[in-house]
Amino acid sequence: METTSQPVSTAQPTVPLVAGTVRELLTSLIDYAGLFPPAALPMAAAVANYDKYLRSPQNWMLGRFIVPVARIGEFEEVVRGLENPAAGKTWTLSILPGADAVNDLAKISEFNDKGIAASSTKIKIESIEARIASVEDIERLSSIIPTEFETYFEIPLTGDEEDGIAAVAHCGRRAKIRTGGETADKFPAPESIVRFIRLCAASGVPFKATAGLHHPVRSCHRLTYQPESPSGVMHGFLNVFLAAAFLRGGLDERLATELLMEESPSAFHFAEDDVRWREHRVTAAEISAARRDLAISFGSCSFTEPVEDLRALHLI
Repeated sequence: METTSQPVSTAQPTVPLVAGTVRELLTSLIDYAGLFPPAALPMAAAVANYDKYLRSPQNWMLGRFIVPVARIGEFEEVVRGLENPAAGKTWTLSILPGADAVNDLAKISEFNDKGIAASSTKIKIESIEARIASVEDIERLSSIIPTEFETYFEIPLTGDEEDGIAAVAHCGRRAKIRTGGETADKFPAPESIVRFIRLCAASGVPFKATAGLHHPVRSCHRLTYQPESPSGVMHGFLNVFLAAAFLRGGLDERLATELLMEESPSAFHFAEDDVRWREHRVTAAEISAARRDLAISFGSCSFTEPVEDLRALHLI
């Protein structure tokens, strides 16, 4: 479980000596969503964690801090109260708006215009993540969200996501996929994830994922941090982001689905210049391009779980 006492090192941050492909795949990959279930930490604990992770040797894997716009004032108050936030670091935020988009956008602009800072730490909202119920929502919200924000629209996997992704592409925005949750029914089928990624790749739409990707490789885990929580098979973030790189490179959907369902860590071979899965190969340059143009990041309420699992696999 994500708490303020989890053992993330606070030694002088350095990028470890890892394979080039590991660096390309993992850099800025994990957006920290400690405020959200199943961790659901108080604001002070989540902010303290993010500050700690920014100081750690693993900070090169850390992306944005995710916060609902309704709690941005609480966030600001907690950050201003930090005694010594990570000096010289820039905190980049991703904001989740509510039902009143116009009012929420005003709050977002006001926050950035104020130029919130704590000590030498700069804080800026860079992206917005919005849930939508229809294609019309995408068009309506995109028309009022300033283009300076990287905007992700969460596309429901209902079988007609092609229209949603096409609308996102038309607006020049980004897509978001939910890859899990606190119950087994929240985890989409591998085929649905692969189809979503293929549609994004074909439409030139970058995407991010959220929920259920605490572990590198597909495996069975408890779905929440409660002792009585049921267990279920969770998608692996290495599976998802490697599938995106392979799909972008031309791998067909059937094989990409098999990759997403791969449960053996030894099936993946990371080298300086390429990653191999079975007889298939993707280069470091192809991974870099996929991370830049297609598979951007994933939101996780835990940063320590991915880090510790990657250590156990000797990838970092």
